[in-house]
Amino acid sequence: MTCKRLHQAIVSSLLFAGLAAPTFAAAPPNSDTGELDSETGAQVFQKAPYSPYAGRSFPTRAFFGDTHLHTAVSLDAVATGCKVGPEGAYRFARGEEVVSSSGQRAQLSRPLDFLVVSDHAEAFGTMIEVIKGNPAMMADPKLRAWHDSITAGGDSAIKTAWEIIAANATNSLPKALVDPAIVRSIWEAYVKTAERFNEPGRFTAFIGYEWTSMPGGNNLHRVVIFRDGADKALRTLPFGANDSENPEDLWKTLAAYEDKTGGRALAIPHNGNISGGQMFALADFMGKPLTRKYAETRSNWEPVIEATQQKGDGESHKFLSPSDDFASYAPWDKMNLGGDKLHEDKMFQFEYARAALKNGLKLEQQLGVNPFKFGMIGSTDSHTGISAVEEDNFFGKAPPYEPSAHRATHEFMKLGDRKVMAWELNSAGYAGVWATENTREALWDAIKRKEVFATTGTRLVVRLFGGFDFDAKDAQSRVPAAVGYAKGVPMGGDLREAPAGKSASFLVAALKDPMGANLDRIQIVKGWVDDKGAVQEKVYDVAWGDAAKRKPAADGKLPAVGSTVDVPSATWTNTIGDPELITVWKDPAFEPKLRAFYYARVIEIPTPRWTAYDAKYFGEKMPSEVPMTTQERAYTSPIWYTPKAQAK
Repeated sequence: MTCKRLHQAIVSSLLFAGLAAPTFAAAPPNSDTGELDSETGAQVFQKAPYSPYAGRSFPTRAFFGDTHLHTAVSLDAVATGCKVGPEGAYRFARGEEVVSSSGQRAQLSRPLDFLVVSDHAEAFGTMIEVIKGNPAMMADPKLRAWHDSITAGGDSAIKTAWEIIAANATNSLPKALVDPAIVRSIWEAYVKTAERFNEPGRFTAFIGYEWTSMPGGNNLHRVVIFRDGADKALRTLPFGANDSENPEDLWKTLAAYEDKTGGRALAIPHNGNISGGQMFALADFMGKPLTRKYAETRSNWEPVIEATQQKGDGESHKFLSPSDDFASYAPWDKMNLGGDKLHEDKMFQFEYARAALKNGLKLEQQLGVNPFKFGMIGSTDSHTGISAVEEDNFFGKAPPYEPSAHRATHEFMKLGDRKVMAWELNSAGYAGVWATENTREALWDAIKRKEVFATTGTRLVVRLFGGFDFDAKDAQSRVPAAVGYAKGVPMGGDLREAPAGKSASFLVAALKDPMGANLDRIQIVKGWVDDKGAVQEKVYDVAWGDAAKRKPAADGKLPAVGSTVDVPSATWTNTIGDPELITVWKDPAFEPKLRAFYYARVIEIPTPRWTAYDAKYFGEKMPSEVPMTTQERAYTSPIWYTPKAQAK
């Protein structure tokens, strides 16, 4: 990158981050100094202050973090050799160097802003006692056998880890592993560690865990995140699939927690691509048709989903979106999570976010409530205790897949003649949250209102606003958020009752990761229910890099941005693409009588994939089928449009 382009990128980042505008209360005429209101005692102003940042009340910064990380407290992580506990996880996330489970020094390029250590609720921390050889545990022949194979290490430990996962999936864990007394003692230490590392304004350590329902090997997992501190979180225990595999029972448990403590909690469903067609099914857990009550309950407890992580990307798939050139990013579409069921084409529409968003519009017409009205975030699901997913700093899914020669060509899962290889692991992802400050309360509230976006591990920044009055000059503002909030709603918001003669319009802006790649393009993904009741979708290119040279072809397709990647040296240059993109886009096919949603997808220029960095570092020649480049991306939460006659 030239000095000029670097300067441009840095200045743009600063301008984009300073998205601010003043708000004012009524005041005495011609007064530009604060006077006390006779009734409230508050200072009021008439004239706008010189500082454009004074009085701002909306989010001006995107915070990056991981809402899905496992440590040695998780039964499968410790079984595969994880030695990093919650303390090490927090230290790593806030930027410190740690030693990984495989004995390697590891550090982030930049600290994260927040972290949820989300260890499995099932056998919460008790596998540590098995590995230690706790005599009470060793009395059980099954636990003795697990102890012996785990301590032997290698493939034996990996095989046992899958056996443990299968036992959890079939609710057949030995009783000693789910002893409430042991779980409570571990939970108390776990919560206190989060309290110790939580530093409001600097680093947020959320209290959370993972509910790991996996009936028949189908991934129905949810991460639970509390808004609260230890005073409330210690009044509950992690609710596991051994308690119930039905998500409705998890929601009831969270409701009981809120009633009992006055606290707040939410649940985040995992990537649905390995759920065997169950994550976004049109029936409940018991196979009954969805009801309005179900829709209301699910949308309340699950405001966002995890759209991308290490076990594949769940935004879209080529089978569902054949005309989308960027669908099927890092796909996992061979079998379910347990390796118990081969994937079938009929499952796709109930596994991917875009299809679920479309089905949600149709369900809203039928039920009056949309059960799939969710925002999108990314996270890692790493079982190493460290959230390291930059392509040149990828520490893998679990300790056996930490950096080492030939890790990419190791078999990860197998069912029949179908295999998932370790090179298919996706180095992803992170959650971007637009919040007013770095605290549990502000971040949790932003997640709840869906003002969030997913990235595949990059820290590019994106904002999306929707309204009916945006025009081209709004994209020239250096404070786009001020215009966005004044004229419309942010990502996660709702547009209702289009004014006569007006179309939905969107202000969208994106900035490159300061340490990453330039931007290829911004796209708007639209989904809607047509006048015949069928769901439709269309992807629009709305802004792109190198605009002076790249023009859409006759078929409307935008030419590829090109590539500067040198695979053998695992390098690239930012000589193509743009460091920032911003535009106002008006829906050319807007129909005020039809339900719709819109979200932004931002694509970076090609860069080396983690497999290319491995090949260079270890001097390894990868098989021809291994992808060596990637185009990282981000997905915003949608903005929904509801016609006047259908608005509830």
